[in-house]
Amino acid sequence: MRFTSAETERYARDGFVLRSEAYGAAELAELRDAVETLVARVVEHARRPGAGQEFRLAGGHRFQFSSRTLIQWEWREGSPEIRLIEPFTHLEPRFERFWEDPRLTGPARDALGAEEVCAFTCKLNLKRPREGSEFPWHQDYPYWYVRTPEHAHEIVTAVLFLDDAGAANGALRVLPGSHRGGPAPRDRGEPSGFLADPARIDASREVLIEVEAGSVLFFPALLLHRSTPNASDRPRRAILLSFQPSGRPRQEALEWRPELVNELP
Repeated sequence: MRFTSAETERYARDGFVLRSEAYGAAELAELRDAVETLVARVVEHARRPGAGQEFRLAGGHRFQFSSRTLIQWEWREGSPEIRLIEPFTHLEPRFERFWEDPRLTGPARDALGAEEVCAFTCKLNLKRPREGSEFPWHQDYPYWYVRTPEHAHEIVTAVLFLDDAGAANGALRVLPGSHRGGPAPRDRGEPSGFLADPARIDASREVLIEVEAGSVLFFPALLLHRSTPNASDRPRRAILLSFQPSGRPRQEALEWRPELVNELP
């Protein structure tokens, strides 16, 4: 399950490694069913009388705390669809087991150069047909920095694709080698303060990550990436698990200090 020498070289050079067919058809069917069951439960809990109120951060996107997690509703005003749930593995034992899955932990250990790894955070990313919104150019690094500035660069993310992903349904796009440039200049005109400045990115070098369901993509905190809207009739669901060297607290145990992003370029 560990990186091959070729994958180790590719990860250092390009900033990502893609493994196809890591999960089989039967396992994927079970995972999709578990995802939809969990999402339905989270929505019901969030819409019950007395549930936590929606709120908006810079940029106007809708969020809500419910089920001991943060829900990000779809960007379209009034949309009933969930775009993202973070964290989520604590809500279902089948997902909590991912943190010990050697198909994920083996490559994560090699990506981090760590003897052992543990959980940092996890996301359930839902791009519903005709509804799933884009996510502009960004690095994960600023989002990690405002929680753990000293360790933000020591986090690797594994993306398990539950559906085939291509250009039409909002596949991920990455900028190979961008992780070697350090923190990217941020877009000073963007309200949240976390997104990268597209005017300073050579998007002609981007690579579209077209994958079959069951593939896993590994990438570091400093890799520039984005995704386009889902304009198709097909879903694009993905499980994201971010690993760090063992012995460190999970993201939710760390203070969120958004003002720290201003320390970055």
